[in-house]
Amino acid sequence: PLPERLEVRGEVYMGRKEFLALNKRRELTGEPLFANPRNAAAGSIRQLDSRITASRKLNIFCYAAGRVTGVTFSTHMQFLEYLSRWGFRVNFPYTKACGTIEDVVANFAHVRSIREEMPYEIDGTVIKVNRLDYQSDLGTVSRSPRWAIAYKFEAKEEQTTIEDIIVSVGRTGALTPIALLKPVSVGGVEVSRATLHNEDEIERKDVRVGDAVIVTRAGDVIPEVVRVIDRDRPGREAPFRMPERCPVCNEEVIRPPGEAIRRCVNINCPAQIKGSIEHFASKRAMDIDGLGTKLVEQLVDRGIIRDVSDLYYIEKETLAGMERMADKSAGNIIDAIKASRKRPFARFIHALGIRQVGEHVAGLLAERFDSMEKLMSADTQTLLAIPEIGPEAATSITAFFRDPKNRETISRILSAGMELEYKQSGAGKLTGLTFVFTGSLSGMSRDEARARVEELGAKTASSVGKKVSYVVAGEEAGSKLDKARQLGLKILSEQEFLELLR
Repeated sequence: PLPERLEVRGEVYMGRKEFLALNKRRELTGEPLFANPRNAAAGSIRQLDSRITASRKLNIFCYAAGRVTGVTFSTHMQFLEYLSRWGFRVNFPYTKACGTIEDVVANFAHVRSIREEMPYEIDGTVIKVNRLDYQSDLGTVSRSPRWAIAYKFEAKEEQTTIEDIIVSVGRTGALTPIALLKPVSVGGVEVSRATLHNEDEIERKDVRVGDAVIVTRAGDVIPEVVRVIDRDRPGREAPFRMPERCPVCNEEVIRPPGEAIRRCVNINCPAQIKGSIEHFASKRAMDIDGLGTKLVEQLVDRGIIRDVSDLYYIEKETLAGMERMADKSAGNIIDAIKASRKRPFARFIHALGIRQVGEHVAGLLAERFDSMEKLMSADTQTLLAIPEIGPEAATSITAFFRDPKNRETISRILSAGMELEYKQSGAGKLTGLTFVFTGSLSGMSRDEARARVEELGAKTASSVGKKVSYVVAGEEAGSKLDKARQLGLKILSEQEFLELLR
C-alpha cells in the first residue's frame, strides 16, 4: 500500500567520481578546489541558485521517516524495504539486519575492509535497534536517540613536523597546549594546528618541538597528535614544560587536585573574559547576533567590557566607534542585546558558563528552581537530589554562586531589565503527566501547547513511549499517532486537549 503522507529523511552526498570531476572543472576555471566530498556536498546544498546545486550531481540515501500516515511498520528494516520499493534510494546491500552482537561486529569489520572500494566516502557505520516499539520505549536524550549509535572507523593519519608549541587560555581559565604544525593535508583538510590536550598527555607521548609526528582528525574533525615517530633522533629539543604563569595575564597558574588541566586563577584575565562573553552571546545561550570574536576582542582590549554584565550597559555610540563598525551594524547589535533580555531561564543558566553545566543540566536546574535567587542559594544536598546531577556538578554550581564576583555580575544583569522566563513551580493540575504532540494545532503552535502543559506541572516528550500519558493529535498527525495506537495510549483531539486545560 502507498502512504497518504510520507516524510523521508536521509543524507545527501557526493560520490568520489563526481567530486573529482567537479574539482577538475573548478581547476580549469580558476576556482578554489573543495577539500573533500563532504565539504563539496554541504557547499552545494547551501547554494542560493538551485541551478548550481542541480549541476553538482548530488545523491541521497534515505535512512529514516518523519511524518507517515496511511501505512504502519513494525521494524526499521521493513520501512527501508518499503522505501526501496517506492523508488527511494536506500543504502542496500550495506544495510543489514543483525541477529547478534557478533553479527554487528562482523558487519562493521566487513564494511571497514571495503570502504576504499565504495563509490563514496564513509567514516563509520550506524547501529540501530530494529523494532520500532523498542525505539519508542528507549526514547531520546537531549540531542540523540538512545536506540542508535555511530561507530567510527579509525581516522586517517599523516606525518608532519611540530614547529612550535603554544598555550591557549579558555573561558574557564583552562590552559591548553597546542602544537603548531607544518601544514599537512589530512583526509582532504589542511591541518596546521593540533591539540595536545594537557601536560600529562604531552609527557606520555613525549612530544617536543621539532619532532616528526603522526597526526589525525579525531572523529574526522578535531586535529590531534597521535605519536612521535623519531623519538630517538639526536639533538632533540628539551621536554616542553607548561607555564607557571598565565601566558595572557601573567598571573599565577594552578593545577587543582585530581585534574589534568592547569588553570589561570585570575578571574579578570582577558582571555577568560573574552571567552565568557562569546559563550554568553552564543546562539544556544543568549543568542546576541553580531557579537563575534573580533568585536569582543576590541571591546575587552579597550577596557569597554570587563564582564558579561557590561553588555547590557553599552551605548550604540561606543559600538559605532569600533573598527569596521557601521552605524547600522552598531544599532543591530544594540537591538540584539535588548532582545536577549527576554530569554528562558535555562538559557540564562547555560550562558553563565558554570563548569559542569551544559544545556541539559541547565534545563534540569530551570525545571527545579523558579527563581534565580532560589538557585543561587541552593546547597549541595539540594542539587544532588535532582536526578542526573552528580557531586562534581553540584560542587561546581555551589562554588560558582558563592563567588562574590559572580553574584555581582548576575545582580548587574538582572538590574538591567532582564525578564527571565521561569517555569511555574509547585503542583499544577497536570503534575505527573507526560504529553506528546503530533500534527498541527489550529489554536496554537506546538511550542505554545508544550508551554501551556508545562505551566500546569506536566512534562513533555519528543517521542512516544509507554510512559507517555497523552498524545495530542492535531491535523495531519504523523507516525507518532500510529505508534500511540499500537501502544494503546490515550489520544486527545485538539478540542479534548483544550477542555483538559480549562
